[in-house]
Amino acid sequence: MEAMNDDLAALGARIDRTNELLERMLAEVAKTPSTHAIFVDAGYLYAAAGRLVAGTEDRRAFDLDAEGLIEALIDRARTIFADSRLLRVYWYDGARRRIHTAEQQVIAELPDVKVRLGNLNANNQQKGVDSLIRSDLESLARHRAISDAALLGGDEDLVSAVEAAQGYGARVHLWGIEAPEGRNQAEPLLWEVDSQRTLDLEFFKPYVSRRTAAAYDATSASRPTREDVRFVGAQIAARWLVSRGRESLVELFPGHPYLPGSVDQDLLVEAEELLQYSLRGQADLRRSLRDGFWEHLQAQY
Repeated sequence: MEAMNDDLAALGARIDRTNELLERMLAEVAKTPSTHAIFVDAGYLYAAAGRLVAGTEDRRAFDLDAEGLIEALIDRARTIFADSRLLRVYWYDGARRRIHTAEQQVIAELPDVKVRLGNLNANNQQKGVDSLIRSDLESLARHRAISDAALLGGDEDLVSAVEAAQGYGARVHLWGIEAPEGRNQAEPLLWEVDSQRTLDLEFFKPYVSRRTAAAYDATSASRPTREDVRFVGAQIAARWLVSRGRESLVELFPGHPYLPGSVDQDLLVEAEELLQYSLRGQADLRRSLRDGFWEHLQAQY
């Protein structure tokens, strides 16, 4: 009888230790911030945004400010997933023999962006992009690297990617682009996701423009140096401190090094007016502009 009591006491002690370990584990999990990632099907993006803003799906007929748009997407995700941190943006596109184009190279050099390339066939159709999206979504969800995935796409073939991620506990949120008429996302995809959002014309207007209607002709003036652009960024920050007030600009600091999409667009437009030079698609100059802006603000506080 005494031996049985000893065994029961030992068992009770082990149960208590196990419960204690579980409580510690749950406490650690509770302290771990949620993580989200953004998955962009560039083929869908160019076609749908081009149709919406420029009236054409032909990439050669319009310019896309990918850097500005990516920052706007990050900013939108920060608003939606308020208590979550960004893992990175995954940008899926096609290229012949999977060799980066100049534009894809610029995007790949952006911070927090991973470019993944499928193949581009003779008819300029993407091949292998959907499988890349599925592979990344499934792997990240399986390893608990993300809790939420924002997926910008519309192809029905993405259904299996959504199901794979959900099978490991991740939530998948489908982002679409406003269609001038009809629908540009497959119904089965809409049925499978955890939530849906549509980005409208006003969201894309600052980042898509027909090539024949550029605000400035970048070839008509000499290219400014990075230091010139950095100085303009600081100059604009000084103006904004006077006109917008210190308090409104202090609110930007938690988002460093990113600026809210609307603020970043205002900065770009004002800089182009001062420089009389287009900074669209010129990632190095855009970074110098933001660097000058941030450096001046930080020097004031």
